[in-house]
Amino acid sequence: MPTQSVNPAVDTPVPAQSDKLPMAALLALATAVFVTCLTETLPAGVLPAMSSDLGVPESATGQTVTVYAIGTALTAIPLAAATAAWRRKRLLLTAMGVFAVANTVTALSSHYPLTLAARFVAGVAGGLAWALLAGYARRMAPVHLQGKAVAVAMAGIPVALSLGVPAGTFVGRTLGWRVAFLIMTGLTLVLLAWITGAVPDFPGRRPEGRPKVLRALRVPGVPPVLFVTLVFVLGHTVLYSYIAAFLDHVGMARSTDLVLLVFGAASLVGIWCVAAHIERRLRLLTLGSTLLVGTGAAALAVPADSPALVYVAVLLWGLGWGGVPTLLQTAVADAGGESADAAQAALVTLWNAAMAGGGIAGGILLDTLGATSFPWTVVALLVPVLAVVIAARAHGFPADRR
Repeated sequence: MPTQSVNPAVDTPVPAQSDKLPMAALLALATAVFVTCLTETLPAGVLPAMSSDLGVPESATGQTVTVYAIGTALTAIPLAAATAAWRRKRLLLTAMGVFAVANTVTALSSHYPLTLAARFVAGVAGGLAWALLAGYARRMAPVHLQGKAVAVAMAGIPVALSLGVPAGTFVGRTLGWRVAFLIMTGLTLVLLAWITGAVPDFPGRRPEGRPKVLRALRVPGVPPVLFVTLVFVLGHTVLYSYIAAFLDHVGMARSTDLVLLVFGAASLVGIWCVAAHIERRLRLLTLGSTLLVGTGAAALAVPADSPALVYVAVLLWGLGWGGVPTLLQTAVADAGGESADAAQAALVTLWNAAMAGGGIAGGILLDTLGATSFPWTVVALLVPVLAVVIAARAHGFPADRR
């Protein structure tokens, strides 16, 4: 989780005069983010085949994303506290090792309950990873480059969306969805060796430095960032988890991998823009991201028999979404101050609670109102998000970020 030095005795800051980022180590963290993100979202790209093979409806298969998010939401805060004293490298290697096991079980399972159990365990590993990775990146960088360090690490998200999910969708269609999960296991094994050789270690924190979530919630600026996180991610997940079902409804089922490629490529552009300007324009970038995602969702809501419109809408959606994880993690770390650890743990919990809620809500919407309800739901949820970002001018999303 993002950390500002609460306990100087155990922290090892990068010298302030350094102008370089440890790219090999940060790219290893970005790959870890890639693994966690792709493990979480891969079912969205292979939903029909996975559903058919497990013998359950698509709405039930969509809950494999939900149960992953539940595993993360339930365990992020307690695991962050329980492992606070662990060496950071040891903790990261443990989390990645659990991902390798969970993805292997998912690939080999022919029983829906076992698949759900494996996905829950993967979510627990995700709770460990997400409570660690952004703060790990910040501790590697000098203070004036911490925003860029987080952006490099979080680049694993749009890469997973732009390359990983479309590639997984293609592999799932040609070789089977099980092969896609086994490839994830192989990548994770390579990553374990990379982390061992390239990522520096940091000590954990003594008990007095562990997260105090209730105290963090009383810090001005933290509640609005957490609200935006909860509602923004909820809206995004409703649509993204069931994008294959939505595309099937509009007659573009065979274009799912290409649509996801466009979304992810746009996300890469979005995170590049955020990395370039986050140190001075966090508020403006957050407002722009909200409006872009809202505009893309509104375009998808328009009933039109036009694949070109779908691609344009998805491009806007991806462009807006790409930098959101970096923006929100940076905002909550800035707002949290000395309680940044606890604020980040709360953000991880709410992020994944929103993903779980989005998976459940999306399944209900699909069964009751149909796939056309997804983009309208996103638009409705982004209205209060925009209002809170606008209102949080003094704390949370300040106009002057110092």
